[in-house]
Amino acid sequence: MTPLQNQVMALRHKGQMQDIVQYIGVNQARFSQLVELVTSGNPELARRAAWPLSNCVSRHPNLVKPHLTALIDRLEKPCHAAVSRNILRLLQEVPVPESEQGRLMNYCFSALAKRDVPAANKAFSLTILAGLATHYPEIREEILLCIEDQLPGALPSFRSRAQKITRQLNGLLQAGHSKATDSPSGLSFNPSSKPTHNP
Repeated sequence: MTPLQNQVMALRHKGQMQDIVQYIGVNQARFSQLVELVTSGNPELARRAAWPLSNCVSRHPNLVKPHLTALIDRLEKPCHAAVSRNILRLLQEVPVPESEQGRLMNYCFSALAKRDVPAANKAFSLTILAGLATHYPEIREEILLCIEDQLPGALPSFRSRAQKITRQLNGLLQAGHSKATDSPSGLSFNPSSKPTHNP
C-alpha cells in the first residue's frame, strides 16, 4: 500500500483526517491519488478517503476541477452513504461544468425523492439544486414541491436548510414573474443551455 493508503486506512478521528488534509496541501498529484481512492472499487478505502477529500476541497477548491466528472460518475454508482455525502458536500462548494449539470441535477432530484437517503445527503442535494436553479428557472417550482414533500417528519438540520432555500426560491420566482410581465418574450434564460431532467 502507498503511504496515503496507509494513512486513509488508519483514519479513525478528526485529528487524523486533518493530518491527511495537511499532507495533501495544494499538491495536485497527492490530491489526485486521494480522488483515486474515492473512485476505486475498494469500498472501505472509498468510505474513509471521502472525508478528507471534501475537507481538502473546502480549503483548496481548485484542486477538484480536473476530477468533477469522475466524482459525479462515482455518485451514479452504488456506494456507501458517507461517500456520496462527502462528494455532495464538496460539489455544493464548487462550480460544476455545464456539461455535467444535467447529470448532477438528476442525481440530486433522485436523492431527494428516496426515503432511505440520509438527511445530510438530502440537504447537500438541496443546496446544489438551489444553486443550479439560479441558471435554470424551470426547476425552481419542482424543488419547492420536493421540499414540501420532504418536510413532514424531516430532521431539524434538513428543515432549517429547506426553509432557507424556500425563501430564496420564492424570491427568485417573484423576481422572474416581474421580469416576465415586463418582457415581450417572457424568457429569462437560454433554452438551448437547458439540461435534460426527467422528473
